Amino acid sequence: MPLITLDNAHLSFSRWLLLDGASFTLDAGEKVALIGRNGVGKSTLLQVLAGTCALDKGTLWRDDAARLAYVPQEPPLDPEHTVFEAVAAGLGGLSQILLDYHAVSHDLAQEGTDTDALLTRLQKIQTALEAQDGWSAQNRVEQVLTRLELPADVKIATLSGGWRKRVALAQALVMQPEILLLDEPTNHLDLTAIEWLEDFLRTYQGSLIVISHDRRFLDRVATRIVELDRGILTSFPGNFADYQRRKAELLAAEATQSAEFDKFLAQEEAWIRQGVQARRTRNEGRVRRLEQLRRDRAARRDRIGNVTLQIDTGERSGKLVAELENVSKSFGGKVIIRDFSTRIMNGDRVGLLGPNGAGKTTLLKLILGELAPDSGSVQLGSKLQVAYFDQLREQLDPEATLRDVVSPGADFIEIGGKKKHVIGYLGDFLFPPELTLAKVRTLSGGERNRLLLAHLFTRPANVLVMDEPTNDLDLETLEMLEGLLTDYPGTLLLVSHDREFLDNVVTQVIAFEGDGNLCEYPGGYEDWLRARPQPKAATPAATTPKTTPASPPHPEPAKRTRLSFKETRELAELPGRIETLESRQTEITALLADPVIYRDNPSGVQALQHETADIAGELEAAYARWEVLDEKGK
Repeated sequence: MPLITLDNAHLSFSRWLLLDGASFTLDAGEKVALIGRNGVGKSTLLQVLAGTCALDKGTLWRDDAARLAYVPQEPPLDPEHTVFEAVAAGLGGLSQILLDYHAVSHDLAQEGTDTDALLTRLQKIQTALEAQDGWSAQNRVEQVLTRLELPADVKIATLSGGWRKRVALAQALVMQPEILLLDEPTNHLDLTAIEWLEDFLRTYQGSLIVISHDRRFLDRVATRIVELDRGILTSFPGNFADYQRRKAELLAAEATQSAEFDKFLAQEEAWIRQGVQARRTRNEGRVRRLEQLRRDRAARRDRIGNVTLQIDTGERSGKLVAELENVSKSFGGKVIIRDFSTRIMNGDRVGLLGPNGAGKTTLLKLILGELAPDSGSVQLGSKLQVAYFDQLREQLDPEATLRDVVSPGADFIEIGGKKKHVIGYLGDFLFPPELTLAKVRTLSGGERNRLLLAHLFTRPANVLVMDEPTNDLDLETLEMLEGLLTDYPGTLLLVSHDREFLDNVVTQVIAFEGDGNLCEYPGGYEDWLRARPQPKAATPAATTPKTTPASPPHPEPAKRTRLSFKETRELAELPGRIETLESRQTEITALLADPVIYRDNPSGVQALQHETADIAGELEAAYARWEVLDEKGK
């Protein structure tokens, strides 16, 4: 039985038609990714499913017995709450008991308190917690706080928008809802938090609807892709890679069908315009059919065009862009960068990796000469023209019009020596003419990002600095931006937590590896994953007996690390075991990609999801054991 059913839904805002007879069902255990262009109404649809926005027409049915948690892009939180209080609020009535327990525990730690009265009260609270499995709930709260790196005692009012999004996400996760609705959950999360969220959602036993433009996230989490396009919802079973293949086939078929329709309409139009003699003998039924064809053509909503991106690279910079030698930087006694050296040359495409707050923006400012190091030296190259994409969009005045942002006081923009009218230029970024005089504050997050790109690309630049440019961008714009940056002849400095974007764009990585230490790696994100130091590698070394350092190694120590008969047999059997596990994993993935199983056998879905989690653990252990034995046998 479905948990949510949407039937013949219609919804429009002003001139925008968001839902046009859309239908949708969510079954138990499904993980649905909702995708579509910026501004088509994905967030509004999620509000409809959550019950916070009403339809103009159509029906919405939701299983009232199923707990639902909804995390919007800008979640409402009480600014006076601490982070712990806000997250614990996801426990419902149990949250107040848990907060009372923490308050009494805190009071007991203070001097001069009535200990006997507090102990009596604490005992009652503990009894209530045990009756409602409160200790398990507290563990859930603390685990989520740790995983999302949230400071428990900080007030919500002091947090930025990104941190508030983390708090709202944590609040939803501790609820353990049967239905989880997430709107762009990976925005403002660093790579570690994104990967933890992926693993959590993959083993999550409830049903999920998530809006996301992170392709790798969708590949790992989704079992079905649902696209909102021109008011209609289209379902694609499988992950994002399956969607891309089937979508290409559908677009090709749609283009063929539209071309045939237009050709037939043109023939009928030519017929109706024949001479007087032809009109005397024309068939009235054919005339009525032509009138219907005209109405169909007028009603047909053509696919939205693609973003057209172009960068004016300006004057070529010198061969050297920046050279850092033994640079160190600290703030408030905390070392952000320790004794780091690098050389960035013209044409390099450098990605910066590290957790939030590690110092990526600080490094960018050092490279650009906007910040002086505490020690070491920074040498800048010649003829540098820098364009900076700010993830906070602080360059955008919310009261300015779109026209003022891209071309203040002028009707034309010059890019690469060619002039273009401001309306046409904004049209390249999917802004219709009627929005030219609209205020920035009326735009969605994705539209603001597109506008910032439009503003950025009006400036000649041979050094492009992009700080989280992928937040809120739709998938097609992301791919267009990837292609543009790949072909960009200047120097690119990129901060992003979009792993697919990093792999497709950058050619080297500077990674923050803790305690102010930075290391460089060739390639993108996946190359960094393979090359970075692995903490578990230290384990075999720690257990290896120390040998006398006075002489070089001899054959005798090598004999001591030779595999035993049992270990030799185990090493020989491991590849077969790994192959069996991977085959079963592939088989389960195929089963879960079939939407029929969610309707006919929802309990079987949960069993398969549990088995998937178990197999993942077994595979990890098998690979680790294989590495240890293989290294030992060398």
